[in-house]
Parts: sequence; structure tokens; C-alpha cells
Amino acid sequence: MQPINMSVLISGGGTNLEALLTAIKEEELPVRVVQVISNKAEAYGLVRAQRHGIPCRVLSGKADASEMLEWLQELNTDLVVLAGYLKNVPDEVLKAYENSIINIHPSLIPAFAGPGWYGMRVHEGVWKRGVKITGATVHFVNDEMDGGPIILQEALRLEDDDGPAEIQKKVLKLEHRLLPRAVAIFAAGRIKVCHGRTIITNEGDHQ
Repeated sequence: MQPINMSVLISGGGTNLEALLTAIKEEELPVRVVQVISNKAEAYGLVRAQRHGIPCRVLSGKADASEMLEWLQELNTDLVVLAGYLKNVPDEVLKAYENSIINIHPSLIPAFAGPGWYGMRVHEGVWKRGVKITGATVHFVNDEMDGGPIILQEALRLEDDDGPAEIQKKVLKLEHRLLPRAVAIFAAGRIKVCHGRTIITNEGDHQ
């Protein structure tokens, strides 16, 4: 199977990036990470990428749309992964990579999703509401915040004494498992989007 070219966008520590790189190596996924792009020069995820010899770029801020699209197309990107990227993807990029941009969100969408719900805010919201079951969601990215077709979801049960920090740790472990699975399914050509919903085909059904 011909490997796909993947560009990863980050804003912070890059633990999901690390999980992806580990899965690509250990599970021999047909994926090449061709670059890591960040909107923050101080993002520790850039250090992780450099340790693996992956080219890194930092958006200037004023020309995010043109820079991002140019960089993605320059390296023949097939899949864009938002791995803790805390900024809206420009419309030009969304149009050019329709159903080829995926994001990992730390809740069971549509719960605790949409504008203002990201990172620790999600886990604090889950804790304040007394939620008993939370989880993570991988979805395609479109022009609606956290509103693209869902690819994978997985739930986990919380304990009564789990605070926001403990919830974050548990969900992050889930993210590290779920995101590489979604990338593997995409790389195998097993995802179809029909009427705003995803259909995941079995192995060998995607020719």
C-alpha cells in the first residue's frame, strides 16, 4: 500500500503527535509525517517533531491562510491532522482539503463541543456538570466548530472522585489510542462521507 503524506498541526505539548509517530513506527502504518505546523513558536510539540527529524514550520499569524495552504500543497499533503491545534482552520484550507482534515476532541461530541469548548475547559465542564461518562471523538473538520462528520468515538466511565486533572489524564490516554486508529482507517481508504455521515468499510471493501 502506497503511504499517504500527513501534515500535523499543533499548538501545545504534542502528546497526540507523539502517539501518532509511535503508532506509525510500531504498527507500520502506511503514513509519512511530512511536516508539523504550529501557530505557536514555543509549542513543545515542535521539539518532539525535531527529535524525530520532522520538518517544522510556525505560522506568522497575519497570513495563516496563504501560508498554511502553500505549505500543505508544497509537500503533497493527503491528510491534515489537528493534534491539539487551538485555532480555526482557514476557509481556503477547508475547501482544498474537504474530508481530508481530522481533529481529536476530548469529549463525546455533541456534548461539551463547539465554540469555547477546548482543552481543560472541556474537562472542567464535565466535572462541574457531574457527568458520569465522557470520552473522545475523532471527526472531520468543516466550517462548523466541532461539527464535521464523526469518524470514531469511544466512551469511558468516570469515578465520583475524578477531578478535572484526572479526567484529562484518562481522556488523553483514550485520545492516544483513538487518533492513530482513525489515521490508519483513512490511510487504508476505508472512510466514505455520505450525507454528512461517515461510513467505515471493512478491509478489502474500498477498491
